[in-house]
Amino acid sequence: MGFQVITLTDAAATRVNEIVANSGPDARGIRVSIKKGGCAGMEYAVDLVTAENIADKDDHVELNGATVWVDPAASLYLLGTVMDFEVTKLRTGFVFKNPNETSACGCGESVELKAADLAELAKAREAAH
Repeated sequence: MGFQVITLTDAAATRVNEIVANSGPDARGIRVSIKKGGCAGMEYAVDLVTAENIADKDDHVELNGATVWVDPAASLYLLGTVMDFEVTKLRTGFVFKNPNETSACGCGESVELKAADLAELAKAREAAH
């Protein structure tokens, strides 16, 4: 059994379903990727996936009818990540609880990431069982 790249909270799945419902008949879900940018070096990117831009090589997860694709180039940086959605007084949006973050900028818009250690993930999974 392989590793699931990311997991979704119920709140994240609900928000993905809302985005899809409001984005037209071709909308299928969202894609999470990593791009260079921000003061810490990397940023999470979330884009709409339509019937025309589904990529066969993308990993994907589903929860409560919501589908999230993960760009293969980002997979090693996202292994073990929990994707949530939160509404606070200061911001509304997807939040990534990523064990591969080594630091984040002060404004919270960018992060520094390291590739996941597959041996450590396997040890943690074995210890949990």
